[in-house]
Amino acid sequence: MNKEYVPEWDQPAIRNEDSAPAKAHAVAGVKQIVTIRLDVDMLEWFKSAGPGYQTRINQVLREYMEANRVRAQGEQH
Repeated sequence: MNKEYVPEWDQPAIRNEDSAPAKAHAVAGVKQIVTIRLDVDMLEWFKSAGPGYQTRINQVLREYMEANRVRAQGEQH
């Protein structure tokens, strides 16, 4: 991979220090840098599709979250 190429999605989130403290519900699209341990084979599979693997992992997790949120809401009714 080209070490000079820094994709937009790998950039740190822009933070406004004057903003109010974080709310209980985060806004979609606002990114937070985290450390996560993933199985090597799974990470290699995401990376094999080229740049943007972190965005793809985020999308899969978002779809899982939304599917389970809908299911949990259905169980509450």
